[in-house]
Order: sequence, then C-alpha cells, then structure tokens
Amino acid sequence: MRLDHLSFAAGPDGLAATAQRLGDLLGKEFTDGGIHPRFGTRNRILPLAENTYLEVVEVLDHPASDKAPFGQAVRARSALGGGWLGWVVAVDDIAPVEQRLGRAAVDGSRHRPDGKALSWKQIGINGLISDPQLPFFVQWLSPTEDHPSAGASGDFSLACLEIAGDPHRVSEWLGETVESPLEDVKVEWVAPHGTPGVIAAQFQTPNGLVRI
Repeated sequence: MRLDHLSFAAGPDGLAATAQRLGDLLGKEFTDGGIHPRFGTRNRILPLAENTYLEVVEVLDHPASDKAPFGQAVRARSALGGGWLGWVVAVDDIAPVEQRLGRAAVDGSRHRPDGKALSWKQIGINGLISDPQLPFFVQWLSPTEDHPSAGASGDFSLACLEIAGDPHRVSEWLGETVESPLEDVKVEWVAPHGTPGVIAAQFQTPNGLVRI
C-alpha cells in the first residue's frame, strides 16, 4: 500500500487552463493523460518522484459521468470552483479491500494520446464522496513501466500533504495505520472546521517549495 497520486478537479476555466495554472506555479507542464470512458472524465498528468503523480481531472458532457461515482465526484468538486478532489492509494491486490468494504471494484481505463492503453481497478469513491478525507484505492493492471509516474524527474516531488481530518478515521478506512501509504510523505493533520479533505499539497521543485 502506497500513495499513488493526488487528484485536483478542474475549475470553471476548464481542464487546460487549470493544468496550465498549476504547471506555471510548479514550473513544469502537464501532459495530456486521455479520456476515462467508463467515468466520463479526462485528465492531465504531472509525474512526480517516488512513483507518484499529480492529475488534474475534468468531467465530460457524457452519460457515463452521470452514472459513475468518480464522474459525480469530479462534477461536484468542479461545481464548487474546483480544487483538491482527494488522494489515492495503490495496492498490489484489491481483493482484500473489496472484502472489507463489501463491494466489488470497478474497472478503469484510458488511452494515452500515444495510443497506449492503461487499465486498473478502483474502489472507494463513494467513501470519498461522503467523507473527502478518505482516499480511494487502485490496483494497476498495466505494466509498471506504463505507470503515469514513469519518466518523472527527481527534481519534482511531493513534500507535504495537508489534510483536514482524523488520522484514526482514515486508518480504519485503510485497514491499517495511515502511516503505511504515507510513510515517505510528511502529513500535517488539521482538525476540520468545515468540509474535511485535502487542504493543500507542498511540492519540492527546482525553484523551491511550492504550496498549492
């Protein structure tokens, strides 16, 4: 179990403009990640060190986005002006998580602009919707070399994650201590005074620390 990626919902200016704005802050351009046909969304990707990445995601005007919980979650966050959607944990075997949560994972896929198909299973979006401090889970089915973090520069990494929430509640959700997937990431827990969830992320860049 490890931190896989952070997800940021596009604002009212759309995916391209949101990714451009974040890329300007970080000093690195996002790349087109492709469309998630099952979820009615699409994303842009910024690879980070330690097998992690940052995605900006946008909901599409597509029937799938009305049915899929992930599309619903992105739509709702974007409707609030965009911002941090959540954090995502990768597991080697998603079956124990399915058993613990009492439901089956759903298949996810997208085709990169170069034609490469990526596939995975994911579960836990409904938990994120009801309690945004909770991560959701993915099991990658594609080869490791095709992971979105591939080709990352060691100059860009996640330095700190700021979460409004309760680490004990998150540990219950994970089925183990929250330190496990976040052992290489500094986490600052803040008591929520409103909606819980990711407040900010700090990234180490060649130009210093950048907080978003």
